[in-house]
Amino acid sequence: MLKVAKFGGTSMADSSQLKKVRDIINSDDERRFIVVSAPGKRFNEDNKITDLLYLTHAHIKFSVPYAPIFKIIEDRYDLIKGELHLNIDLEKEFKIIKDNLDDKCDEDYIVSRGEYLSALLLADYLNCDFIDAKDVIFFNYDGSVNNEKTKEKLCEALQNSKRAVIPGFYGSYPDGSIKVFSRGGSDITGAIVAAFSGANVYENWTDVSGFMMADPRIVNNPKQIKKITYQELRELSYMGASVLHDEAIFPAREAGIPINIRNTNEPDNPGTVIIDDNSVYDGNGNGDIITGIAGRKNFTVFYVHKEHMANEVGVVKRALEVFEDRGLSIEHLPSGIDSFSIILPSEGLERIIHELSEEIKTKCGAQSVNVFKSLSLITTVGIKMAYKPGISAKLFTALGDNNINIRMIDQGSSEINIIVGVEDKDFEDAIRAIYGAFVK
Repeated sequence: MLKVAKFGGTSMADSSQLKKVRDIINSDDERRFIVVSAPGKRFNEDNKITDLLYLTHAHIKFSVPYAPIFKIIEDRYDLIKGELHLNIDLEKEFKIIKDNLDDKCDEDYIVSRGEYLSALLLADYLNCDFIDAKDVIFFNYDGSVNNEKTKEKLCEALQNSKRAVIPGFYGSYPDGSIKVFSRGGSDITGAIVAAFSGANVYENWTDVSGFMMADPRIVNNPKQIKKITYQELRELSYMGASVLHDEAIFPAREAGIPINIRNTNEPDNPGTVIIDDNSVYDGNGNGDIITGIAGRKNFTVFYVHKEHMANEVGVVKRALEVFEDRGLSIEHLPSGIDSFSIILPSEGLERIIHELSEEIKTKCGAQSVNVFKSLSLITTVGIKMAYKPGISAKLFTALGDNNINIRMIDQGSSEINIIVGVEDKDFEDAIRAIYGAFVK
């Protein structure tokens, strides 16, 4: 069996965390290819190295001396090196970076150095191979990953390596210059390495023991999700229950590789395993018919009423164009015979609500367009829900028994989830009510 293990910023934050990482890797010979992030925060008031590197670039861009900021970065790495008694020549590495900074190199190069140095430290600590991501992760000029070239070069680099450390977050353009993923992109690097190396599992080590069935800030001590399908994960992540970068799902999903979310600080906890959508399993391993609950606040509803709407072609299309023309993304579109509702995040709408309402009314010939603010959306997810009668009734009863008014209901034909809209003031109570109804 072959395992690819990615360690996040909190796992790489200081020497004590690197000791945990080393012990985890050395405890299993199947963990052969390691992907790392830049050091994260050691405590609440601390700085992430990547944030400091972005700040360094900002100083250079506006001709402000960057030396004080970069000294903080140097000290972090020097401290780790000293406490772990490593041999790596950091002075040489810092000189190369500062020479590039003085030449006003671009932002992507600067911020990628966090992962680069982090991987050098860990490779030295493990006494294993270091493989620079720029030599194995390749981008096209449009920003997409060149999968064919990446697979070829990555397999070539890994085939003779017993164990190797690869920096996450970045790769290179065809001209050799550095290109980074979006923030959190080391998760994507790990998924790509897992997919193209033919790994049996992709372990993503972070500071939580996988996914919880509900937000622990709302529900006291929620159960841990032991297994979750990619489809269920997408539904929950979209509503805010996120542990790893969304784009990290796709390379592993396409290759049929399970992702195991693990906790560096609790290595004996099996975490959450993300499995193929077609995998058949009995619930989520907890004995509960639902897999999880997640939600978001602060949505706005445009309720459009037009008599005999069902007999007219293009009414909804014209309404949606009003939002499309302004680059506004729609979340949900529940409809009736003579009405439909357009639901989208409230952020940025306040100044144009009346303008939007009047334009919809004019373009659609609607009798009325009413706006309702402060709506929360809550999704209850479970791939086995479709095979269990009475799920909707149980959910609605739980909300009714807690005097929570339902403003919207949306259930897709796949029946993997039920989305309800409630007022923002009822958000936390609604999640607790649903959780209490389904989880014993």
